[in-house]
Amino acid sequence: MNIKSIKEKIHKGTNNIFADIGVANPERVMARAEIMLRISEIIKERGLTQKKASQLLGIPQSKVSCLMNGKLSMFSLDHLFELLNALDRDVEIIIRQKTKEEKIATTHVLLATSI
Repeated sequence: MNIKSIKEKIHKGTNNIFADIGVANPERVMARAEIMLRISEIIKERGLTQKKASQLLGIPQSKVSCLMNGKLSMFSLDHLFELLNALDRDVEIIIRQKTKEEKIATTHVLLATSI
């Protein structure tokens, strides 16, 4: 295989892997993935074991494992918001008119830094 044939097989993606692979509602799926990642990071930052995290979050240890391993289908956005609240995180939702430059309205997650 030469360099030319390798370059022909490489496709530049977007910032959303879910859009790149054709998942329905990729912005929403990306939002869930980003929130799950942040929850996992909080658990790790606190040095919690999966057992201690399960007690704090009120879910079985097996679901904590699914959370830490990014099993997206196991968690709705609503459930993830509840888990964030259990980890002493406020969740704010902002709904705004799309800009004229945007073709369609989208969904995004913005993570605030600690004060």
